[in-house]
Amino acid sequence: MRTQGIKDLYLPKRIAKHVKIILVCAIFTPLWGLLMNIELNQIFLIGTFSMVLVDIEILEFLATKFFTFRGIHTRKEITRIYLIRLISFLITALTVCTLTFCIFLILLHWIKDWGFSDLQGFINQIKGVLKVTAIALLFSTPLFFFRSWQEALKREFELREQNLIFQNETLKSQVNPHFLFNSLNTLSSLINTQTEIAGQFIGKLSLIYRYILENSSKVKVPLKAELTFIEDYFYLHEIRSEGKILLNIEISNDSNYEILPVSLQLLIENAIKHNMATLEKPLKITIYIEGQHIVVRNNIQNMATQVVSTKIGLKNLNERVRLITGEEIIIEETASEYLVKVPLLS
Repeated sequence: MRTQGIKDLYLPKRIAKHVKIILVCAIFTPLWGLLMNIELNQIFLIGTFSMVLVDIEILEFLATKFFTFRGIHTRKEITRIYLIRLISFLITALTVCTLTFCIFLILLHWIKDWGFSDLQGFINQIKGVLKVTAIALLFSTPLFFFRSWQEALKREFELREQNLIFQNETLKSQVNPHFLFNSLNTLSSLINTQTEIAGQFIGKLSLIYRYILENSSKVKVPLKAELTFIEDYFYLHEIRSEGKILLNIEISNDSNYEILPVSLQLLIENAIKHNMATLEKPLKITIYIEGQHIVVRNNIQNMATQVVSTKIGLKNLNERVRLITGEEIIIEETASEYLVKVPLLS
């Protein structure tokens, strides 16, 4: 994971974020004691530091959950969603900070054996932290909200731009002379010899193009629909290969996942393009679910003359996955197998 020099303390971003939070807490704790005219003893420093650190870490986690959403939205929709979540976040944050303070206060009383004889004093302390927390959230949350809102708008713009690139690349890769020539050439021979299969071939070819045209502009589609498309797409290769390429889909029909459209087709096309297939040594492609990923795996059978790969398709797919899910595709290769894991959408 890249860093941005001093901005990230020359550390990976995730680690740098927590280190910066610890530094802020370390500076804030004694300053808070001095402002409140409290004795800076060990109990106060450790207790306040721990409490503030837990609060900020929890708020950071909550902010990530409240102000992160996926998919393509308009500027108006993003603003509306963020405003609604802002109110929910403020209520949740105030509640969490108060509960955290109460827990730490009870622990400090228990450690120092103060007891709770002065209940009114305990209540006054809770009221005090409520006021401080409310003021802190009032000033800090709008700044965080504005930054997150701007980032969301930027991400949505990137996603729309990448989606347009994907549509263009998808249509170019499918409606290309080689694909049409091979399909029509196969169809021509079937018409003269096997008219019934020729009719099925035409039907599948029609379904393939309809699916691509209808779904290439979408962010996600049901996994069931994508797998049906894959079966139709593979049918054309199955007719042409005559048993040299085998496809096994190990996924039940009741799966309710969603996936990026025409993503599995790209992986199957890559497997067929870069591997040799014969009746004695067929190319075996398997599709299955592993955790929150769908996996496309194939055995490696290198050709005598290897096709030069630009990997543009995989890079484009990875970028779309990253923008939509925040994750990346996983590629694993051994001496005998090649597999790609694509995150599923729920």
